[in-house]
Amino acid sequence: MISPGSRYVALGSSFASGPGIDPIVAAPAGRSGNNYAHLVAAELGLELTDVTYSGATTAHLLDTRQDDAAPQLEAVTPETALVTITVGGNDLDYVGTFVRGSYLNLLAKPATIFGRRVANRIRARVSYLKDDAAYQAVTDSLVAVVERVRERAPDAQVVLVDYLTLVGPSTRPRRDVPLNEEQLPSVALMADGLAAAFAKAAASTGAGLITASAASRDHGIGSPEPWTTGFSRGPLGRLRGFVPYHPNAAGMRAVADLIVHTLRS
Repeated sequence: MISPGSRYVALGSSFASGPGIDPIVAAPAGRSGNNYAHLVAAELGLELTDVTYSGATTAHLLDTRQDDAAPQLEAVTPETALVTITVGGNDLDYVGTFVRGSYLNLLAKPATIFGRRVANRIRARVSYLKDDAAYQAVTDSLVAVVERVRERAPDAQVVLVDYLTLVGPSTRPRRDVPLNEEQLPSVALMADGLAAAFAKAAASTGAGLITASAASRDHGIGSPEPWTTGFSRGPLGRLRGFVPYHPNAAGMRAVADLIVHTLRS
């Protein structure tokens, strides 16, 4: 159990930072004051340093600056007691693939007036499948992040937190998301590969693992109680701060509850 007042450092990309969830406390990073790190810190009375940043890759944690932000690992110090890590999706272009495919399918629909060949060319501009080497690279990078955290904070409890489910059993192609019957399963396969990378990294390093992917399987897009956002076709959603295919407030709360339960038990 992490004692109240202990230092907690949150590392990761947008599935940790919480873009679109009010209040946004660091606009360039898309960092919410109600992301899972803030909720965990409030629940357990921890001193939080949150350096999560939308768009971050594993390189941005390890050794690469992002915009004006230093590599996230620099926030980890010897007195750090808890570190959570959610990253790797951008290494695979996971959400980016989903978003671009959705927009291109919407463009392809009116393009059918020029013929199926034109529409299919538009749709074909997104590749939905990754090879085994891509998933292994994410595993290796997650292992490197955990090892570097332990070098900087030998006594810290390190917890890998994987990605909330986007495509679940209730997600219907063409109705809940603008992807077809062939494209949508490929996005789900990418999510499975990402979850497997987290599991392998945790097994290899002995880090803790929060399987948000499994816990949220029945809360994907199109479910009665989704923990992630869907897709907005128009500008209204963007004006309201809507970010497609990302955790919503309920999802962040659920992930925070999983982490708190694990730490307390």
